[in-house]
Amino acid sequence: METVLKAISDWIKSLLTAAIMSNLSGLFDDVNTQVGNIAQQVGTKPSNFEPRVFAMIEALSRNVVLPIAGVILTFIACYELIEMITQHNNMAQFEPALLMKWIFKTSISVWMISNTFDIIMAVFDVTQQVVANSSGIISGNTRVNDIGLSMLQSSMMQMDVGPLFGLFLQSFFIGITMRILSIVIFVIVYGRMIEIYMMVSLAPVPMATWGNHEQSHVGQNYLRSLFALGFQGFLILICVAIYAVLLQNVAISGDAINSIWSIVGYTVLLCFSLFKTSSVAKTLLGAH
Repeated sequence: METVLKAISDWIKSLLTAAIMSNLSGLFDDVNTQVGNIAQQVGTKPSNFEPRVFAMIEALSRNVVLPIAGVILTFIACYELIEMITQHNNMAQFEPALLMKWIFKTSISVWMISNTFDIIMAVFDVTQQVVANSSGIISGNTRVNDIGLSMLQSSMMQMDVGPLFGLFLQSFFIGITMRILSIVIFVIVYGRMIEIYMMVSLAPVPMATWGNHEQSHVGQNYLRSLFALGFQGFLILICVAIYAVLLQNVAISGDAINSIWSIVGYTVLLCFSLFKTSSVAKTLLGAH
């Protein structure tokens, strides 16, 4: 009877061991792929990230949004002219220099909305250069390897069925968690670029407000937001670099399950940090 029970126990343990190894093998592949691509994705200019989408956004901005910006600029220019005339007693005390100032300011505003995309690309040229110069800090050291899984497999057959079943539940939960985290990293990195495209699509409207002192804060905040989006890529690289350093401390652990849980914790921390990069960049640059 004991022989039969032992055979059944060994059979159950072999099934659980195979299931655990199946859950843990290739566990970090999705996360490794997403983290490894971060430097490339955040270092890509908006015009090169997805050229067809960018061309569509540019066409919509020029053909749909730019006329609206022209109307706004016309209203602001007329308002400025009327206010300037009324402030100087209906031109009784008017100086030609004031008219030249108005013409110059209006001309600059027209030039800005006419060259909105050149200005925006200049902003991202500056920020992407910073990101490109920083991408070398995470060269190939973010990859998580299977830690001690061969040693774990040999030790699992020595465990009782109860603890082995608990280990199976842990491995199942870890597998789901890591796949969810890889999706979160993908959403954060690609979501930043979609946010850039949305900002670019309406660019002429805030750029049209520079001609009026009371409304120029709209254009100023817009430019600060653009710089914040650009430098967010730099902060993302900082988060990944910290993540890479933390992983090196995990690799020396001899307990495979504890090491894997540590990596899961660090990956959760990475996702949380990536979420915070947007608000940190806006806070540092005074954008809202």
